[in-house]
Amino acid sequence: MSAVLGALLPVFLLIVAGFALRRFLIQEDQHWVGLERLLYYVMFPALLIHTMARADLLKVPVLAVGGTLFVAVLAMAVLCLALRPLLHRFGVTGPAFSSVFQGATRWQTFVALAVAGNLFGDLGLALASVAMVAMIPLLNVLCVWVLVHYASPNRADWRAVGLAIIQNPFIWACVIGMALNPVWAYVPQPLNVFIDALGRSSLALGLLIVGAGLRVQELVRPNAMTLLASALKLIVMPAIAIAIGRAVGLSEASLVVVVCCAAVPAASNAYILARQLGGDAPLMAQILTVETVLAAITMPIAIGLVR
Repeated sequence: MSAVLGALLPVFLLIVAGFALRRFLIQEDQHWVGLERLLYYVMFPALLIHTMARADLLKVPVLAVGGTLFVAVLAMAVLCLALRPLLHRFGVTGPAFSSVFQGATRWQTFVALAVAGNLFGDLGLALASVAMVAMIPLLNVLCVWVLVHYASPNRADWRAVGLAIIQNPFIWACVIGMALNPVWAYVPQPLNVFIDALGRSSLALGLLIVGAGLRVQELVRPNAMTLLASALKLIVMPAIAIAIGRAVGLSEASLVVVVCCAAVPAASNAYILARQLGGDAPLMAQILTVETVLAAITMPIAIGLVR
């Protein structure tokens, strides 16, 4: 447990630092938007390419790790949809349900990769990168469908949705990294150093951005839907992942990374999607903040259960 706490503490300290920077030093939104674009399109893909290209994929159970998280996301989606009729009886609107769904299924990639890297180094980063390939396309499709079906007044342009998924730089970075893996030894050293330098600070920057997006005022009197989404994401989702991972016989390292990916709070881009497609954006903001704070408690417990 001390190793888990040691890996998590720097992550949450960076999130707190990001919150402090946004509050006291860099208050203008445009600065953070620029950093997000730099991170999303350049620095983070460079980290994924470098990690996957250098990984010993023979030691990474790609299908087992990816399949475990793929099935866990599907199971959580089915559970949320099964709860919809009950929530409707209690007056939960379609937009509010869409925010609960996103809060229960989405994952904060930067936190997962940082913790996995702190615990297992390059192996942890490679395992978490495999998780990204399995989860990101599925989550984008599911969340957009739920928002369109339950919240949005307009029909979705599914060609645009498909194009957005295909153009996701994280997915392409993992594909490029895996393609380079067999020939990485022949990559010129200057190019190797260049890609490594681009990606090295991406996790720290990503966590600072997560902290900058926190809204402390949302912690005051969280409503029932916020607590429900947080319980589903931080307790039920890791439990599902543990059950599936043990059933398929994952090793301890692989199972820890799977649980780490399942136990992280929802991603901040859920708020942007809620605003764009008619979801309950204020509820989504509250869910994101509450989950990020509670994850400091629930993640060590979830990871400690499988170590």
